Amino acid sequence: MSASVSGLYIAITAIMAVYLTLRVIKLRRKFSIGIGIGIGVAGNEPLRLADRVHGNLLENAPIAMGLLLVAELNGLPALYIHTIGIVWLIARVLHAVGLTQGKGGYHFGRFWGVLTTWLVILTLSVVNVVYFAVS
Repeated sequence: MSASVSGLYIAITAIMAVYLTLRVIKLRRKFSIGIGIGIGVAGNEPLRLADRVHGNLLENAPIAMGLLLVAELNGLPALYIHTIGIVWLIARVLHAVGLTQGKGGYHFGRFWGVLTTWLVILTLSVVNVVYFAVS
């Protein structure tokens, strides 16, 4: 069975992760903050936020993308995989923009981005549990 649809969203998520990594590297170079220096100790807010945006994606992507892949391999129709994948990408962009623009505080994008991320993860969890129960 092919996993090309989930593969598309996994690939886009990987590209997003590389972009966010490059953003952190750019800020480290701009402010001359080496990798061995703790971001909190350095006291650089733009770098700290960029690091958290990147870290939050890396904390959530493995489980969401793993669940998406398993759902497709279990036979979830491509339309649903695309819908969930698009919602996932929108959620992650909302979170990244919201956390950055909100400077770590409340922001519409951060709130809805993380809430929607959890919704995607919970939806895929239920889908996979149902596939297990039915099989």
